[in-house]
Amino acid sequence: MRFESDTSLYHVIGANIKHYREQTKLTQIQLAEQAGISISYLSKIEAAGCDKSLSISALNQIANALNVEIIEFFKEVAK
Repeated sequence: MRFESDTSLYHVIGANIKHYREQTKLTQIQLAEQAGISISYLSKIEAAGCDKSLSISALNQIANALNVEIIEFFKEVAK
């Protein structure tokens, strides 16, 4: 998998996190608490226009809280 820019990478990751969070019927607050990150950080990650670099550690914590493999966040289509 390749991404043309960091922005497109962050968009895919954020969209996938939101997809898996909604699948598990968690609110952003619940996921943030379970992952041990701030709600503001999670909401920025999920925002379509996110252009902030993301912590691998935070992604791992989110993946663990959602019970998904971290690689799922990098796939271009989560269905």
